Formats: sequence, structure tokens, C-alpha cells
Amino acid sequence: MKSAYKKVLLIIPSKVLARGVEAVLAELGEFRVEGILSDLSHASEVRLRNMDADVIIVDPVVFDYVSRMNVRARLSEYSSAAVVALLTMAMDGEQLKQYDGTIGMYDEPVSMVRKLRESISSREEAADSEGPDLSQREKEILVCVAKGMLNKEIADFYNISIHTVITHRKNITRKTGIKTVAGLTVYALLNNLIDSGSIEL
Repeated sequence: MKSAYKKVLLIIPSKVLARGVEAVLAELGEFRVEGILSDLSHASEVRLRNMDADVIIVDPVVFDYVSRMNVRARLSEYSSAAVVALLTMAMDGEQLKQYDGTIGMYDEPVSMVRKLRESISSREEAADSEGPDLSQREKEILVCVAKGMLNKEIADFYNISIHTVITHRKNITRKTGIKTVAGLTVYALLNNLIDSGSIEL
């Protein structure tokens, strides 16, 4: 059964700002903050992997200037959620292109919720049009599936939750159109992700 609210993960270094966003979203009820990270340290990345968020709201100040151009790539390793920038500083258009949306510190609560809705919708449309290109993590999960590993084994191997593994497998099926393990194994072989010697018979 699908929950009545959308799950939000905040990556905001300011506790005051993070708690303010959490309070605004709680007041309106459509979105609920499930976790708050102050940075992207190793411990935070582990939590990010295990969260099944619908949207990630991130203050771009958590990234240094160089890594601000790779936000999407970095976060997509851990989650397929929509990524929304909380604008606390000036950013150029190129940096903003990698986000599914933006919200400002001075946005009205109703406007913020509308922008979050639009960002999730935009991300879902982009995922539908992405075609069969698998992310690096999806390729890793596909290789494990082709080798005969179970969801729990894959989760333990990558230190992620079973829910995350299932989400990746759903994305792999959606992108490739292949529903069976045998079909996915053939796909992995044909795309040189594995060699025939690494498959359990």
C-alpha cells in the first residue's frame, strides 16, 4: 500500500534551516521529512543509501565548488529520488540544470509544496525517457542478479537496504523491459557486464 505522503530527505548543514523546512512540510501534510543529514560524509552516504526518499532537498553549500557540477551523478549512486536545490546562495544556470527543481528560503509554504510536486513529476518523466541506459549502481546490481545472488545477499554485499535493491531491480526491469533473471543474465552477457565463467549454473 502506497503511503499518503511523500518521503523527504534533507541534506542541509544548518540545523535551524533544516528544522524550519521540516516544520513547514509537516504543517501542510503532503510531504514528511524522514531524515536530515548535515553533510555527505561516509556515515551520511550509508544513511542515504538506506532511505527510500521520493525527494531529496539539498543545500548546494554541502558541495565544494568543483563537485557542485556533479551533484546528480553523486546522489544517483544512492537514490533515484528527485533532487531539489534549496537556494541559500547564488548559483549559475549550468549548476542548476542538474536539479529537478529549486525552492527558495523565502518561498511561501504552498509554493514550496507545488515546486516539490513538480520536481517529482519532472524526475519521473525524465526516468521514463532515459531509455535502457543503466546507472553504475544498476549495472552492479544486474551483475549480482546474473550471478544468482538473492536480494538479501546483494543488500549485505553493498551495505544497502533490501528496499533499495528492490528499487534498483524495478528500475532495471523498467529500463530494459526484461522481467526474468534468465533474460537479465543474457542482457548482462550481451552487454559485456559479465563473462560466462562467472555465472552459477
